[in-house]
Amino acid sequence: MNIKPVCILCLLTRAYRQIQKSTNDTNIQLQAMKEVLSIINNIINEQNHPMHLVPAYIGTRRDRAIKRITGCPDPYQEQKIKSNKVALELRSDLEKIIDREADEYKRFRMACVASVVGNIIEFDVLGHQFNLEEISKLLEKAEEELAIDDIPILFKKVKPGTRILYLTDNAGEIALDVLLVKELRKLGAEVTVAVKDKPILNDATLEDAQAVNMIKAANQVITIGTDTVGLILAECSENFLDHYRNSDLIIAKGMGHFETMTGSHPNGYHPMDVFFLLRTKCDPVATNLGITREKNVAKYFPAKTVIEC
Repeated sequence: MNIKPVCILCLLTRAYRQIQKSTNDTNIQLQAMKEVLSIINNIINEQNHPMHLVPAYIGTRRDRAIKRITGCPDPYQEQKIKSNKVALELRSDLEKIIDREADEYKRFRMACVASVVGNIIEFDVLGHQFNLEEISKLLEKAEEELAIDDIPILFKKVKPGTRILYLTDNAGEIALDVLLVKELRKLGAEVTVAVKDKPILNDATLEDAQAVNMIKAANQVITIGTDTVGLILAECSENFLDHYRNSDLIIAKGMGHFETMTGSHPNGYHPMDVFFLLRTKCDPVATNLGITREKNVAKYFPAKTVIEC
């Protein structure tokens, strides 16, 4: 997905808030903001780089600079811990509801919708406001806010032996992803869950996967081998790329994956089916999906579909 003018404002706003979390030293804050301004300007004009207009790629470079200058490796650490705690409490109740449902598809759908709603857990996105205590209310109206519903297609695609690569997004959210991963495995799928190798924004890492017992839910949990916002294949480890190449379908959580996986593949497409599960927390992503902001999305793209936006 290519950058829109408002994305620049969002990138800068998020940078400022992240810098404030990272250090109280105003001199370092100013140095970091100056560096961020320079990075955004330089990247946008790097016309020889295939992702120079992708918001999540610019955000990756921004966040690495902030961490380097401020010396703070994980400015969202406290919020991530709290997110996991709140989501685990919610999951306990949801598991009881899902386990009481005898119908296979209904169980799957409930788990999928809960996973999508979990994508609301994101901090410092321009215009996106929420508090963790409201997630239970959002779950109650999740179906009503499901603007794109390709869940039936996903359900039919999952067969015994289907190799699924599940790309997680945020801490807290990953606790609700466990519900969907369990249902995928009940259908016979082999699920490899991928998290970030190091902290980036409030994205889930191995530490978060362990905290919410994703380690036990999935067939295996790996890292992408790097700390990118979304998926930048050129920076991923060979181990991750082996799983990517050998997967039958990908479930990609969140806007960062939508931004980096649309129009950025070397061949212009992904060789396997891709399902995006997300909440539209900004206008550019919502517009590209043909819907409005603050809606739930389960969007399917068949293998080798050129996804331009």
